[in-house]
Amino acid sequence: MHTENQSMPPSPQRAVVSVVIPVKNDSAVLGRCLRALGAQTRPADEIIVVDNGSSDDSVRTAEVAGATVIYCPEPGIPAASSRGYDFATGDLIFRLDADCVPPESWIASSVNYFAHHTDVSVLTGPARFIDGPAAIRVPLSAIYLSIYTLMTAPALGHRPLFGSNFAMRREVWQSVRTSVHRDDPELHDDLDLSFHIGERHHVQYLKSEAMGMSMRPFRSMSSFRRRTYRGFRTVTVHWPRDFPPHRWFRMVTLQCRSRLASLGLTHEH
Repeated sequence: MHTENQSMPPSPQRAVVSVVIPVKNDSAVLGRCLRALGAQTRPADEIIVVDNGSSDDSVRTAEVAGATVIYCPEPGIPAASSRGYDFATGDLIFRLDADCVPPESWIASSVNYFAHHTDVSVLTGPARFIDGPAAIRVPLSAIYLSIYTLMTAPALGHRPLFGSNFAMRREVWQSVRTSVHRDDPELHDDLDLSFHIGERHHVQYLKSEAMGMSMRPFRSMSSFRRRTYRGFRTVTVHWPRDFPPHRWFRMVTLQCRSRLASLGLTHEH
């Protein structure tokens, strides 16, 4: 998406921001998402909609909103998301889904946090349901995200990324782009990325920016079962290398080496 300041080159202090949205037949909600991105207090420098074989008006909706549309013929969200990250030119790469509605300060808060915390490589955050029965939106979103974290954090050894609400430095993606499982449509791309990123990069939780999202994961039991299956599959596809005791030991070893290096207590042989 083009902004009024696009003709002016960014200053060295101003991070360039790319937003990636994987899409397949999401025209009905994509327009709402893009309007919310257009209302950001700190606009994105580019918004990339990755079309994964839509048969509806998703591409037209994206183009009308001024987003850049690229195509991913390989099936699945992992392939589409990865293609978007590859295409992105920003110093910071943000990710959300087509059914999301970001708060107005979503980009600004994350950019500001990255600027003041150079040790943080990745930010992720919470979400809230914006449709479905009003009485259960808050408790259901809290339960949903808590279960996701409780089920995956022990396998990872750290907090997982939440694919509807995260941002990473460009160099982080460059360091893992050849190792992620981008060709397996039956994986959760955010959980897979968590395995590859979290071992060597600091993931921070930014709780102030709750992402608005659809309750569609709960609209059918088959959809929920499929998400659950993909979660278990994403964990086990990383075994035996990332079987929890092995992964935890590597992470502790890396952290100890990093700490010793920061204190100047390591030496080369």
